[in-house]
Amino acid sequence: MTDRDVLDRHLRLDEQVALRPEPFGALAYHYGNRKLVFLRHPDVVRVVEALPRHATTAAALAGCGIAESRWPSFAGALSSLADSGLLVEVPEAAP
Repeated sequence: MTDRDVLDRHLRLDEQVALRPEPFGALAYHYGNRKLVFLRHPDVVRVVEALPRHATTAAALAGCGIAESRWPSFAGALSSLADSGLLVEVPEAAP
């Protein structure tokens, strides 16, 4: 998933991922593929936790009050999490 693509996607944590809060942000562990990822800022954790409540990643960023000037770095981080399997796309509801 490209950084630009991620802003238009509806994402959430994979069901096999657990977040453990830490002073720097959180640890994300995927029980399926055994990947461990450091979320190095509380804002990233806040956005990841807000993703399921928003139709797009861009909406989640806006809803969390993240300045648009910071969106490219968030897009890169979230794209990397998606490529690692920690974030998955929410399927669209059937009509």
